[in-house]
Amino acid sequence: MAEPAFLPELATQVVVPVAAVVGIAFAVLQWVLVSKVKLSPEPRRGDGSTAKSGAGASEYLIEEEEGLNEHNVVVKCAEIQNAISEGATSFLFTEYKYVGLFMGIFAVLIFLFLGSVEGFSTKSQPCHYSKGKTCKPALANALFSTIAFVLGAVTSLVSGFLGMKIATYANARTTLEARKGVGKAFITAFRSGAVMGFLLAASGLFVLYIAINLFGIYYGDDWEGLYEAITGYGLGGSSMALFGRVGGGIYTKAADVGADLVGKVERNIPEDDPRNPAVIADNVGDNVGDIAGMGSDLFGSYAESSCAALVVASISSFGINHEFTPMLYPLLVSSVGIIACLITTLFATDFFEIKAVDEIEPALKKQLIISTAVMTVGIALVSWLGLPYTFTIFNFGAQKTVYNWQLFLCVAVGLWAGLVIGFVTEYYTSNAYSPVQDVADSCRTGAATNVIFGLALGYKSVIIPIFAIAFSIFLSFSLAAMYGVAVAALGMLSTIATGLAIDAYGPISDNAGGIAEMAGMSHRIRERTDALDAAGNTTAAIGKGFAIGSAALVSLALFGAFVSRAEIQTVDVLTPKVFIGLIVGAMLPYWFSAMTMKSVGSAALKMVEEVRRQFNTIPGLMEGTTKPDYATCVKISTDASIKEMIPPGALVMLTPLIVGILFGVETLSGVLAGALVSGVQIAISASNTGGAWDNAKKYIEAGASEHARTLGPKGSDPHKAAVIGDTIGDPLKDTSGPSLNILIKLMAVESLVFAPFFATHGGILFKWL
Repeated sequence: MAEPAFLPELATQVVVPVAAVVGIAFAVLQWVLVSKVKLSPEPRRGDGSTAKSGAGASEYLIEEEEGLNEHNVVVKCAEIQNAISEGATSFLFTEYKYVGLFMGIFAVLIFLFLGSVEGFSTKSQPCHYSKGKTCKPALANALFSTIAFVLGAVTSLVSGFLGMKIATYANARTTLEARKGVGKAFITAFRSGAVMGFLLAASGLFVLYIAINLFGIYYGDDWEGLYEAITGYGLGGSSMALFGRVGGGIYTKAADVGADLVGKVERNIPEDDPRNPAVIADNVGDNVGDIAGMGSDLFGSYAESSCAALVVASISSFGINHEFTPMLYPLLVSSVGIIACLITTLFATDFFEIKAVDEIEPALKKQLIISTAVMTVGIALVSWLGLPYTFTIFNFGAQKTVYNWQLFLCVAVGLWAGLVIGFVTEYYTSNAYSPVQDVADSCRTGAATNVIFGLALGYKSVIIPIFAIAFSIFLSFSLAAMYGVAVAALGMLSTIATGLAIDAYGPISDNAGGIAEMAGMSHRIRERTDALDAAGNTTAAIGKGFAIGSAALVSLALFGAFVSRAEIQTVDVLTPKVFIGLIVGAMLPYWFSAMTMKSVGSAALKMVEEVRRQFNTIPGLMEGTTKPDYATCVKISTDASIKEMIPPGALVMLTPLIVGILFGVETLSGVLAGALVSGVQIAISASNTGGAWDNAKKYIEAGASEHARTLGPKGSDPHKAAVIGDTIGDPLKDTSGPSLNILIKLMAVESLVFAPFFATHGGILFKWL
């Protein structure tokens, strides 16, 4: 028998929940610090001065000289923030009603399908992998998988909702802090993002840890059954993420496209101009799509990568020998990740101060580098303390001997591949580099050349990330089979708290700029918020790159677990059953993208017509003497996104069920492989193309270089061409692209959960033929 790990079971039972609680406490601390920025005007004395004294008074006097601290400006910011918050809350509650109904129906399906594997028998059955032993009945797996599914779904919804509430709480506060300088505004926006990042990472870890311990009371020594049931947690998280991403993406882009096409191109008014009827809906959309959707998405990735690793480990020496600490190695990695990200966050908020606009983007990039470096040390420590020197990993029917340093390399390669993907994404989407500047330059000759250059950039940007993913897969699979791939995905997501903080920072800054414009604040304030937003655009693209890269690794690990559980010896693409699945699976991302893009187009069409109608029929709207009807535009986005999110969601959720039941597990394995291979390419290309078009437009608007000034100013023909490119790119980067990574993960985890049913009752058509 192998030597035990240094870390005893009791220590593991303490370390994991303590790390989760520390993460939640840190999130609460950041929220308290953000809440110190008041959203109410300072009380005035009879002489017109405020009650402040000392340094605060001198700060106030500087603001007064610039005319920035007017009473009505602060009140206006608070009003706009409330309107955005109410719109976002209303949409999410409406969405959750429909999603809750789906969740109930699907939970019943899980129970019925998995319970029927052994005819709803309550007797213990021979174990699937540990021959000669008895395991809990399939009915127990059905019940606990259903409970895990509901737990994952609820945690995902709560993560998204809390993220949205935090973002809408912080956006006006970021605007008001911008009066004191770009550094203060940056810290407020970043701290708010950190609240979301740490809450999500810590709560996801904590709920999974509690579920494992509670399920263990029933399962006892049957670790095979316990961790198979836990996979429902990943399915619940990802299924809610799908609806959050698609629904939120359609909402935000319908409003954005409508606001841009009529406001910027036709009426030649600034972005976020209060005269534009779609402007509130646009700002609401940033929160429900980019914050709530991204939060649920990355939570789903984390849950699935953890579940994939746990399932494979349960049938390896960890599970066979009942070694608790090595079994929970994935959770230990995530625990160390929270502490590493906590240390990293202090570099942005406490150790260094941003003093100039050009320091913003480097500060965010340093977050990625520091968190990756600190986490590498953390992984080494966990691998040394939490794993025996040698152990065996299940590898398609055999047990492969692995050393603890090899598993460290698997996690580390995923972690560093994530950083590579992040920086390649930044290179192709930031206007500081030549690819985006070339796209901006192509606007000289109109929208057509801008579109051609943007598409070419997106296709080219796929190359290095795919090589990075391929290298990670090759190394991790060679060292530790599918378990290595699963922990590589976990490595890429181990700095999820920092990644989410950076990602959420973008929409918060974007909203802050919108509020500054609508509140009529000075040009200097808008310049500061625009600088924050431009950096946020690039980091949002980096966040999407992380999500897509981790989705590829997670899907492959889940695919391996599915193939093992479904007892498929080899996936042979030369057999007709597999090849038809492969080619259909490769088509699914195109079908899904077509549905989501058309949904955005249909919703945007209604929005454009409504915005035009208001400009043409409401007297005094263009002059600014009358308020537009914001509520109608919010309603158009809400109704369209709720209605349009159902067909794409049904496509993803029903495909594995239909293929598994009618065609069997071999064809389904082909579908999963095809969807993984084509989905990753389209997702990276779509996200980077959209990001490049967006930043090409911002490059022209900012006019920060001689080259940019020759293309501007706002309203020039090149600028109008750039706006059209940005408008086309909106559904690519914020709806179709980010949703595709959920498609490939969700189909894989759903297939794994239903694998026992498909293996027993699937392939009805081929049985008849």
